[in-house]
Amino acid sequence: MTKRLPPLNPLRAFEATARHGSLTKAATELNVTHGAVSHQIKALEQSLGVKLFERVGQRVKLTPHGAELLPAVSTAFDGIAAATQRMTRPASSGTLSVSCVPALLLLWMTPRLGSFMAQYPDIRLTLIPSNDPKDLRAPNIDVCVHYGDGSWTDCWMRKWSGLELFPVVSPTLINNRPIRSVRDLADHVFLHGDDGREWHTWLAAADALDLERGRRHHLGDARMATEAAVHGHGVALGDSVTASALLARGMLVAPFSLSVPAVDDFYVVCRNEMRTTPIVQVFVDWLFAEKAGDDGRADAPVAGRIVSRRKRPALRVMGGKSAS
Repeated sequence: MTKRLPPLNPLRAFEATARHGSLTKAATELNVTHGAVSHQIKALEQSLGVKLFERVGQRVKLTPHGAELLPAVSTAFDGIAAATQRMTRPASSGTLSVSCVPALLLLWMTPRLGSFMAQYPDIRLTLIPSNDPKDLRAPNIDVCVHYGDGSWTDCWMRKWSGLELFPVVSPTLINNRPIRSVRDLADHVFLHGDDGREWHTWLAAADALDLERGRRHHLGDARMATEAAVHGHGVALGDSVTASALLARGMLVAPFSLSVPAVDDFYVVCRNEMRTTPIVQVFVDWLFAEKAGDDGRADAPVAGRIVSRRKRPALRVMGGKSAS
């Protein structure tokens, strides 16, 4: 059997009047006239067949019937308001699983997690170091921050950042075995974070593809190659996103002023159905806000700052310090 409910507008007028004890104040809150509120309350009383208010001087007071009705009406309106707020505001609690390029996760995202946790203390994160395309379809992963060419299909994605590549080396290593020109790289171990394509791109821009190279280590990903460089095991290719903090802290230096665009870019990617979920929205918004903050500070002096050169320039040795 269908439940018979009073009309909504008279209930709103009743609740506001009961809360304020005044028809005038209720009318002001509801942005209607005093007469309109009075009319709505009379319509509700006629619908229910009972008296809801009685006048006491300049104010109105609930009758026993009105006092019985008010808690149910107030609870209903509070529930509607709370549900509406949940739908129109991003979620600030729950679990979120993120797959992220290992180097970006370790060197860029992890140091900034305090900002996210301060804003959303009730969101529990699961962070997975990975750049596996299978993560984009995995039901247990909510959002990915991956490195690629943006050719993924049947998913939502947005480019998060491009990046520039340049050699990086530990201060200790460069002090013990100076790098005065690109030819001096022949005396150093080359650390690869990929199959060698990125070093090939940089050496081509430096007009040094004919360089006699000695030992080379392939370390699986950029994070491991960068870590090996920090420990003085050779020269790696850093990038303008993940290596920036290490350069600023003096853990790495960039001996040359030449950088080249990376082949691929960083993208934020997720399944189409996940993009509209509030908890994914707040994380994606946080990622782009943090990146915008980094870009806004890009003019601040940083040790080992690299000047991007798209054309082939004469290399300028920086000797472990910023070029003057």
